[in-house]
Amino acid sequence: MKEALNQLIEISRHYGNDKDFTIASGGNTSVKNDEIMYVKASGFELGKIGEEGYVALDRKILEDLKTKTYSSKTDEREAQVKSDLLRSRRYPEQNRRPSVEASVHHAIRYKFVVHMHPTLVNAVICSKNARETIEELFGEAQVFIPYITPGYVLYKEIENQNNKYFEAHGRYPQVFFLQNHGVFVGAETLDEVKEKYDWIVGAIKEKITNVLEVEDLEIHENFMEIVPAIRAALSVNKLKLARVRCNTLIDSFLKSDEKLRYLSRPFTPDGIVFCGCKPLIVEEGDGVKETLENFTSGLSEYRTRLGYDPKIIMVRGLGVIAPGDNINAADVAIDVFEDVLKIVHYSRNFGGPSPMNPEDVKFIEEWEVEAYRKGLIDKGGVSAAIENKIAVVTGGAMGFGKGIVGGLLNQGAYVQVIDLNEEVGKQTISEFEQQGYLGKVIFTRANITDSSELEHAAKQVVRAFGGIDLLMSNAGVLKAGPLHELSEQDFDLVTNVNYKGFYLCTKSFMNPMKIQHEFNPDLFMDIIQINSKSGLEGSNRNFAYAGGKFGGIGLTQSFALELVPWNIKVNAVCPGNFFEGPLWADPEKGLFAQYLKAGKVPGAKTVEDVKAFYERKVPMNRGCQPEDVMKAITYIIDQKYETGQAVPVTGGQVMLN
Repeated sequence: MKEALNQLIEISRHYGNDKDFTIASGGNTSVKNDEIMYVKASGFELGKIGEEGYVALDRKILEDLKTKTYSSKTDEREAQVKSDLLRSRRYPEQNRRPSVEASVHHAIRYKFVVHMHPTLVNAVICSKNARETIEELFGEAQVFIPYITPGYVLYKEIENQNNKYFEAHGRYPQVFFLQNHGVFVGAETLDEVKEKYDWIVGAIKEKITNVLEVEDLEIHENFMEIVPAIRAALSVNKLKLARVRCNTLIDSFLKSDEKLRYLSRPFTPDGIVFCGCKPLIVEEGDGVKETLENFTSGLSEYRTRLGYDPKIIMVRGLGVIAPGDNINAADVAIDVFEDVLKIVHYSRNFGGPSPMNPEDVKFIEEWEVEAYRKGLIDKGGVSAAIENKIAVVTGGAMGFGKGIVGGLLNQGAYVQVIDLNEEVGKQTISEFEQQGYLGKVIFTRANITDSSELEHAAKQVVRAFGGIDLLMSNAGVLKAGPLHELSEQDFDLVTNVNYKGFYLCTKSFMNPMKIQHEFNPDLFMDIIQINSKSGLEGSNRNFAYAGGKFGGIGLTQSFALELVPWNIKVNAVCPGNFFEGPLWADPEKGLFAQYLKAGKVPGAKTVEDVKAFYERKVPMNRGCQPEDVMKAITYIIDQKYETGQAVPVTGGQVMLN
């Protein structure tokens, strides 16, 4: 079975990475012999699956499903069946849960079973002429099953169809089309599985006359105000992330009342699980304010009528917004919804769209098993204080900034790294992605002394994640020297970056924060300047740097007073020297090398001598580390009663009066 399972993993990844066949945790696959069946466990994505994504079931125990009598009450029956599926696990200590359709995989009489939700297949089976089209295209080589409740009821119907087909043809069926629910293909080899899917999709393609060519469209600049507002309004019990998308397909629906009416009921179980029963449609107003008023009234009506929040918001003139408990959930929701639009579009080749019945929709909405599956997709971060915060870190490519980015990611934040050094910035992003933060960190090259570049950066982070909760103004430069040597040009550079840069960053990134507060007054947001111990006391022959940092604390206190009505806390962290960072430790340009060359430390013969001299200045006998700064940052974000403060992290070298 080991070799067969490896082959199954390969084909699962093949189809799982093709959004024309399945999205996220949709679809499932299995392989079996007479004694054991490996089936995809709930919540695993086929495109990334490995051995750990399969659960081994004892087929002798599964055979009991054929003859066992279960409760006539739906909830009790499904609980009993679920208990038997769990009991069939060969290795329960692995705590993997069988796919809800494990019993169906057991019932199909072939070694390999691959269940997919191909867009073109769903376009047929979610159409008014579903049965007629399937029979016309595939004749007796298939079984068509009108929509039926997933789980045990579907399993019993598969067994019934097996028996009927065998009596008529002397063999068991390999292809099962499920109305509004995809297709199952069984075969003794995976090559034959691929042949069947090629045959199925190819036959349907020949009937398609309205072939789609979807092209991305530029999103209206109003998204900078609308998306953070929607994200904040839906962040009731937990901060949401949000994706925004607009393309020619989405735009064709937003411009057509007829097409939008097709979306009033769902078409597939996956559509319900990931996109909800229907989207909230927001009419475009005369300006952003009126559009947001339409959203607010529409959201209130939606909540009153359905009892929960929408998972998809369609804004006329803008596009589709998908909120999620994490960015993966938002991506899945928007991908599944776009697939629904394609299904509606292509179903017009087969008599027009035919959504699910209200009774079947209600069953999926309330089904515990589907809730479990979606819960695995939606699992979030690890820190109550920082989880799902959208953070901007300037100067985040190296040094303290890079350490702060890593600390924020580790605590569940989503981070935009801003830096002038594009090469190093992209390398930093790549490192974090390799550590498991793919999709949670982005890079934007920007000069923090250029307001137009910062405005572009603000648009990028809102576009990527849906808003802004935390600005870490960390970027800084240092040019030291005595008064008679430091040039006016160097003084201006240090002042522009360390002082003016903080002002421009705050000005550029505060507006989405203000909007979020307007639509959710319970939210708290933070602007934190990474200042310095040189902002707390003067620094000999380092006046430009110290002056900018002193000014930064003045800005911190002033911004704190101005922004507190929007629950935007503004504080500073004043670290001691990060001796391991490039500012100090660079072998050619670092301060240790410069101070050694300039003879600033009497008697020092090596860089290590210079470092030891500065370490002795610290009561705790070491330099400041990024993790020291991160603890101060976490405190500032977590507390709700301090603003305008400068928190020293100096190892006792500088103490507040």
